[in-house]
Amino acid sequence: MRYKKIIGTLVLALSINILSPNLVKKAHAEVKPPNIQGKFAITMDLKTGEIIYTKAPDSKAYPASTTKLLTALLLAENKSKEDTLKFTPDALKQPDYAIYRSFGPIPLGTTMSAGDAMKGLMLFSGNDIAYVIADNVAGSNAKFSEMMNSKLKEWNLKDTHFVNPNGLPDANHYTTPYELAIITKKAYENPWVKETMNTKNATIKTSNNLIINVENRNKNVGVDGCVAGKTGYTKDAGRCLATVYERDGRTLIGIVMNSVYDLNDTAVFEDMKKVIDYSYAAEKTSFMKADTTVGTYPIKYKLFKFFGPEKTIDVPFILTEDVNIYDNEINKNETKGIVEIKETDGWNLAKNPKASIFKVSQRVSSHEYAVKANITTQDLLKQNIVIYGITLAAIIFILVLIILIIRIFSKRSRKRGRRRY
Repeated sequence: MRYKKIIGTLVLALSINILSPNLVKKAHAEVKPPNIQGKFAITMDLKTGEIIYTKAPDSKAYPASTTKLLTALLLAENKSKEDTLKFTPDALKQPDYAIYRSFGPIPLGTTMSAGDAMKGLMLFSGNDIAYVIADNVAGSNAKFSEMMNSKLKEWNLKDTHFVNPNGLPDANHYTTPYELAIITKKAYENPWVKETMNTKNATIKTSNNLIINVENRNKNVGVDGCVAGKTGYTKDAGRCLATVYERDGRTLIGIVMNSVYDLNDTAVFEDMKKVIDYSYAAEKTSFMKADTTVGTYPIKYKLFKFFGPEKTIDVPFILTEDVNIYDNEINKNETKGIVEIKETDGWNLAKNPKASIFKVSQRVSSHEYAVKANITTQDLLKQNIVIYGITLAAIIFILVLIILIIRIFSKRSRKRGRRRY
């Protein structure tokens, strides 16, 4: 009978507390996290989602104009650069920074291209431009806010809620450093938004022949690998900065919120430099060492491999390489390991003990590590040695009995043959 191999994936979750003294040891020389003036901060590897530096990363805070990252993304997803946008009544009511206040006048109904609106939003940080975008994309601020929150729900960002497109203070308008990092990542992944955030200076114009030169308010852009970002400030939010850095082929997102607005407006940019420099230099710490048993799980198999009663054996799974993670409060509290068992049959697992993996995750980040199932064919045979012995004895008994019966019948046949002659 031909046996059809069954390959399944058995996912067995194993949550491991990283604070265990038996697991956590420093893997490298320590690089100390910096002290910054911002109250909240986080850095994240854009590609892997790994969190490197944290300072109250899940605290709710006002985002100020970093809100415009999502406004820009919705513009990019719903308009093209050549589309025409009109200045609306709500746009012309907004406080500074506003294009119409700094460079106006701009009459109601004046138009500009969506491409120029994107520059006015992301470089100059025009509060009026945010409303131009909201009204032209959705018809009103209320409907645009619904679009924003729908997008946040799609990304599973449960601690963020926006009620306007420009980030002016409102008790119901908030986010966290961690979730703002996700918003920054999503915005940066859009080519149009990415291109605009990386621009230092631009010229925009309106239909009433107003020509405006705008400069990127992110002082770090183009310096030390900073390729994108968005600034923000209100009295309630403090100085905020969301950035993207590229160094040595590695891209990091940096968020600093509620920093101080000092005389020369340098504090938040210095904060960002500190956390980014630290994050590029930081080494991971040891979470689990090779040869650590990450779990023991019941594995089923049939007694005679292809048939017979179903049996169960407890199989330990052992790491064959070190697991290292960044030392921060999120990873300390939320790092989890999952053993994914690719071979669910005991005989097949004994034949291929390295088929399984150990997946370590923190929020949106996950890495796979090699594990080995501590099981052999001999283990299965030893577990059932008595049954196999009895079965073998029974088989031998039956064979002997059959031989005896055959001999008896053979003798009888010979006797009958002699009688005939």
